[in-house]
Formats: sequence, C-alpha cells, structure tokens
Amino acid sequence: MSDFFKNVLLYPRFLAGIMLGVLLFVLKPLAPFMKNPVTAVALIGFFIGGFAFVTLTLRAMLGYPI
Repeated sequence: MSDFFKNVLLYPRFLAGIMLGVLLFVLKPLAPFMKNPVTAVALIGFFIGGFAFVTLTLRAMLGYPI
C-alpha cells in the first residue's frame, strides 16, 4: 500500500513538469520579440491585459466582488 501512495505523490511533480514544458514551448517563439523595446512593451501589455481579462471574466462568472 505504501508503494501506491509513493506513486500517487509523483503525479503533482509530473504535472508541474508538464506545465513548465508547455509554458517554455509557448514562450520560446516569443523570445526574439523581447529584443526590440517597442514589441517587448506591447507583448508584456498583451499578457497583462489577457490576464486581467481572464481574471475579471472569472470573477463575474463566479459572482465574486471586484
């Protein structure tokens, strides 16, 4: 039974590795845009705006106050 719990405890580490790999895979093509200051500011603004949009949308859907 202890082997079962050892195996189950490996899943969060596996999930974190998968998420990190996907994040790096997505961000790698965007690295050349960070060399130009204008596109870097636009890219960072896009990510902040996207995060704010998702956050506000989820808060509205779940009924949380802003």
